[in-house]
Amino acid sequence: MFYRWLILSLLLFSGLLSAAPASRIIALSPHGVEMLYAIGAGDSIVATTDHADFPEAAKQIPRIGGYYGIQIERIIELNPDLIVVWGSGNKLEDIERLTQLGYPIFNSDPKSLEAVADDLKALGERTGHQKLSQHVAEQYLAKLQALRLSNNEKSAVKVFYQLWSTPLMTVAKGSWIEQIIEVCHGENVFADADNEYPQVSLEAVLLKMPQVILQSQDEGNINGIDWSKWQEIPAVKQAHIYPLNADLLHRAAPRAILGIEALCDALDKAR
Repeated sequence: MFYRWLILSLLLFSGLLSAAPASRIIALSPHGVEMLYAIGAGDSIVATTDHADFPEAAKQIPRIGGYYGIQIERIIELNPDLIVVWGSGNKLEDIERLTQLGYPIFNSDPKSLEAVADDLKALGERTGHQKLSQHVAEQYLAKLQALRLSNNEKSAVKVFYQLWSTPLMTVAKGSWIEQIIEVCHGENVFADADNEYPQVSLEAVLLKMPQVILQSQDEGNINGIDWSKWQEIPAVKQAHIYPLNADLLHRAAPRAILGIEALCDALDKAR
């Protein structure tokens, strides 16, 4: 018995024995919450941040912060065994503090559409939901590939994506939305801008002559510009201006497939 205890102790000390699946999880992003529910680990979430609202059950999870910062004291009180952070969405000093406190950290911050599947499987490993996470990841990749293939031979459509209206902002090469536009065989008119989320002028949009204008579906964005004044733009003249669900398009989660389908459908209308 003593030798068994000694071997287990040595394995734990050396890190060779895998840790128990996480059962008290704090997810610091809406997409992290969606991923955890998708792989069957949603019931283990003890806290999250503002705007984590899918699925319906997620609305009942206690909130401990948002883009403005995280309540570190509440995290200490909750004593999680896994914190899913968002590297480009949480404050760096908050992530550094949580790391210093010794909490197990997983950074879910997919930079490509395919990387969503990687995070799903990684979270499955950490939560003991490997089988379901593998299935969800494979389904996601299969649907993504099917969308690429079904749109690849369609004619290209010149697209302006209205990320925000005041100031007028769009997306460029490397951005999440740009990748979705490419799946649908759209031609982003500002793809070659200097940064991923450039600010542009109405006159610049006019010069690009997009065939479709897509808007993230937020009241302040949709009502921010009266495009009817710019009849010279083909998208305006042909009434190809479409508001799209921002949660589906902007969150790096399995539901992104629905956002891609909606964007592809909008481009099909202009074809």
